[in-house]
Amino acid sequence: MKKGFLIDMDGVIYGNDTLIPGADKFIAQLQKKKIPFLFMTNNSQRTPLDTVNKVAKMGIKIKEENVYTSAMATASFLSFMKPGGSAYVLGEGGLITSLAKEGYNLVNHNPDFVVVGEGRNFTLEMVNSAVDMILSGSKFIATNLDPSPKKTGWTNLGIKAVVKMIEEASGKKAFSVGKPSPVMMRAARKYLGLEARETIIIGDTMDTDILGGVQLGYTTILTLSGVSTRENMNDYAFKPDLIVNSLAEVELENLLAISNQ
Repeated sequence: MKKGFLIDMDGVIYGNDTLIPGADKFIAQLQKKKIPFLFMTNNSQRTPLDTVNKVAKMGIKIKEENVYTSAMATASFLSFMKPGGSAYVLGEGGLITSLAKEGYNLVNHNPDFVVVGEGRNFTLEMVNSAVDMILSGSKFIATNLDPSPKKTGWTNLGIKAVVKMIEEASGKKAFSVGKPSPVMMRAARKYLGLEARETIIIGDTMDTDILGGVQLGYTTILTLSGVSTRENMNDYAFKPDLIVNSLAEVELENLLAISNQ
């Protein structure tokens, strides 16, 4: 049976911009065996080319077609909901590029959608404008709802904090496209041309990659090289198909056999 991988990045491939040992060899195996894969990230700020360049510095050579972001999923979703529509964007880089590729008009008045993604350059005045637009009828979209890291020295608020502020001010709840939403999880699978039973997802977070994979019937692998620990597994009513310390422990042939069962 054909197989393919959706692979989270931070906590699986690297941590603090440092390669997690074994991740490069695992990706090299996939490339050697011509097994399709995507680096799937909730980060809407980064373009696929940014990701290609980032991992290249760590010794992993991929193409832009090996990257799928929440910005891409969001742009695709909006294009499906309203082709050729308009959006007011609180976000940068990858989100703006993805919306433009889908033929979306970026406007400052009366947008069809207000879209919030990661960014550092939008102001409180822009947030106020977003609230007014939502109160006037624009639909509210978040690329993802990743939380703030709650660590000193962090220079970028988690998108969830910004979304919550706008939700409170507008009284309207955002629709989130990114992981673990089925919208992005399904879109990434289709991007690879896979069926659900052919899809293996690898992540370090139970609340996003593993939850999304379980909900859609993917084979799920949790790595302990990021935020999750064995001790907090009892906090969840669901579980991954496989738990490994890092990608260095994954034996590809055995994994493919397990996912076929």
